[in-house]
Amino acid sequence: MPAVAQRLLNLPTYVFAGIGDRIRIMQQAGIKILRLDIGSPDAPPPSDVVDALYAAAAKPSTHGYSGYRGLPAFREAVARYYQRRFGVTINPDTEILPLIGSKEGIVNLCMAYCDRGDLALIPDVGYPSYMQGVRLSGAEIGWVPVDAAHNYVVDFDAIPPEQQRAKLIWVNYPNNPTGAVVNLDFYERAVAFCKKHDMLLASDNPYCEVTFDGYNAPSALQVPGAKEVTLEFVSLSKSHNMAGWRLGAAVGSSEAVETLLKIKSNIDSGHFNAIYAAGIHALDNTPQSWIDARNDTYKRRRDKLMAALPDIGLTADCPKATLYIWAKPTRISAFQYVEEALNEAHVSLAPGDAYGPGGTDYVRFSVGVTDDEFDQAIEQLKAWYSTKYA
Repeated sequence: MPAVAQRLLNLPTYVFAGIGDRIRIMQQAGIKILRLDIGSPDAPPPSDVVDALYAAAAKPSTHGYSGYRGLPAFREAVARYYQRRFGVTINPDTEILPLIGSKEGIVNLCMAYCDRGDLALIPDVGYPSYMQGVRLSGAEIGWVPVDAAHNYVVDFDAIPPEQQRAKLIWVNYPNNPTGAVVNLDFYERAVAFCKKHDMLLASDNPYCEVTFDGYNAPSALQVPGAKEVTLEFVSLSKSHNMAGWRLGAAVGSSEAVETLLKIKSNIDSGHFNAIYAAGIHALDNTPQSWIDARNDTYKRRRDKLMAALPDIGLTADCPKATLYIWAKPTRISAFQYVEEALNEAHVSLAPGDAYGPGGTDYVRFSVGVTDDEFDQAIEQLKAWYSTKYA
C-alpha cells in the first residue's frame, strides 16, 4: 500500500473513536460498559419533529438534491430563530450556511482559512475538533491558556504579540468540556480583539439551549458590528436532541459563509430534504417548556453526580450549562482514574487530555444517559473507589 498523506502523520485518532474501539472489544468479551464519556442526548427530539420527517419523506419531491446552500426555508428558519432567541437580524440568503452538524463546519472552516505557516488560536482546554481541523490544514496551533481559577474564560489581553498574527480564534461558551459560561461583555471584548488584529472570531455555540439555574446564554452576534469578523456555529444536536440527524448552521459574516461554502461545495451535497423539513419544524415549533423539561432532567443528574463526587474521589465546580461535569481526581492521576474506571468499574469516561494540554489533570462526565444507567454508573464507581482507595 502507498504511504498515507503527510497531513495524517500528526493527526491522532479521534478520542471517541479510540474509546469506542476499546469498548467494543470489552463488550465482545461479555463486559457491559456504561458510557458516561460521550455527550449524546439520551432522549429523542419532540415527537412532532419526527412526524415532520415522516411527512416530508413521504413526498415524491423530497428525494432529490437539496442544493449546496441548503433549503431556503431552513435558512429562513435559522434566521427566525436568531431573531427570536437573540434579537439579531440575519440575512438568510448571505449570512447562513447549513452544516452537517457543527463538527463538519468546524473542521472545514480551518481548512478554508488556514495553511502551512498560518496560526490559529485555540483555548488549551476545548473541543478536540478545533485542534484536529487546524492540524489537517497544516497550520500551527497557538494555545491560549484557560484555567479553573479564571473560570476557563479566554483573556484577550493576555494573548502575546507573537500570537496576534493568527487568522482565527476559537471560543466556545457554554463550554465543552468544562461547562464554563460567559456574559455578553465577553463577546464584546472578543469582537474588539478580532477587529483590531484582522482575525476571524469562530464562536462555537451548540449548547446555548442547555442551561441551568437561570443562566441565559448569549450569542457573539448580539455585539454590534460582530458580523464583520464573526462566524458562529449552532447545531440542533444538543438544543433539540437531534445529534444523529447531523443538522447545524454557520451564521454571521457573509464573507466567511462564502469561504466555507467553497470548501463544502467540493466535499458534500447537503442534507436529505426531509431532514431540513424536520429542522424547520424543530426551530419554529419546539416550545420552551420542552427545552426546560429536558434541561431539568440534566440538572437532576448533574446534582446527583455532584453529590457523589466525594465518594468517587473527585472535585468539580457545578456547571450552569452543557451536558458535562469537568472533574479533578483527588488521589490518583486523571489518566489512572479513566483507565481504572473503565477496566475495573466498567464505566467509560472521557480523558481530560483529549481536550488539550490544559486538560491533563481532569476527566469529563456526560449526563446524556438514561437515569437507570446513570445511577448504576455512579454506584459502580462508588464500589470500585471505596474498595481500592477509601
